[in-house]
Amino acid sequence: MWRSFRCRRLGWAVVVLFSFILVGCAARPGPEVLTPVAASSGEKTLQIYVATTREREISSGNVFTANQANALNFAKFVVSVPPNHKSGNIEMPTATPDPRSSFAVVDQAVMSEADFRKAVAPQGDTRRKKHKAFVFVHGFNSNFQESLFRLAQLQADIRIDGIPILFSWPSQGQVAAYETDKQSASRSRDYLMALLTMLSSSSEVGDIVVVAHSMGAMLTVDALRQLRIEGKDRVIARLGRVVLAAPDINAETFRAQVQAIGPLKPPLLVLVSRDDGALRLSSFLDGGIARAGDINVDDPVVREAALKEKVQIVDISRLAKHDDLGHDQFVSVAVLYSRLHEQAARYRNTAGTFIFVDDDETFLRPIDIGNQVAAQ
Repeated sequence: MWRSFRCRRLGWAVVVLFSFILVGCAARPGPEVLTPVAASSGEKTLQIYVATTREREISSGNVFTANQANALNFAKFVVSVPPNHKSGNIEMPTATPDPRSSFAVVDQAVMSEADFRKAVAPQGDTRRKKHKAFVFVHGFNSNFQESLFRLAQLQADIRIDGIPILFSWPSQGQVAAYETDKQSASRSRDYLMALLTMLSSSSEVGDIVVVAHSMGAMLTVDALRQLRIEGKDRVIARLGRVVLAAPDINAETFRAQVQAIGPLKPPLLVLVSRDDGALRLSSFLDGGIARAGDINVDDPVVREAALKEKVQIVDISRLAKHDDLGHDQFVSVAVLYSRLHEQAARYRNTAGTFIFVDDDETFLRPIDIGNQVAAQ
């Protein structure tokens, strides 16, 4: 399927690399922004749970390093949303957060595994209404603070109907640490499997939604593949939706992984863009092999493969960008979804290729396969 994709030119990769380095030099939030501040009256607050393979700086605190822990660490954060919040944007706090102008941590707690399980995956009366779990897996070059506030932004914009859980793996948060991040993400696979198994075993958890971005998608697909290999089909069956946003995965490897996992219900949703500069760089570093996140939905081979493998591949190139490289374009999907989710719902169980369009009449447009639209 994927061998028909063209290799990226060296000149373009050099330009992207230069841009990437410039982006990486921008000011980034340090652990000081995790210190709780007093919330102002009237501000909306969000409660976010954390399962992370990062080490704690000290055992009694919630500052997490880029080192790999030997077990999952758990935490809870309460984040306030600034009154001037603009959909799709993270109003990132400075060293002295001001809840009136930026996201801010207003409370936090260290949690034991038992505390975490009781909060997000309790065992109880099966007659009670089940709650949903929303798991976000961040990508490459993300420190803990950035991934926490990204999930807060997604929760604020999507109005997540369920408990938001950040699965944070020990990205170095450095542009030059690409290979180190890949290894760290791979080493976190079994822990993501453990989290999904925990959630699926709860009698009070209903749908489990997983949204994985960039290198986090590589980690997520590897976890699903291993769950299938180990015969943990029940865990996979409990996943109400798996979304791979700009997946930084070798495209040839990706199809083999999808085949090993098998069809999901609803289908695996892959958000792709031909304007993603970060994935073009990743392709260059991988010998010119296309990434799963920048494949061309206009290619008949891709369209046919999406139907055969029973996945949804959605081109989001037309949507607004939220960073210089277009790698965070998936955020625009979240903004649109909160407004037009009913239009997208009709295609929830439909495999094939689609295009996101940001207008008042069309949200998700199927791409014809010959003279026939991908069937439900």
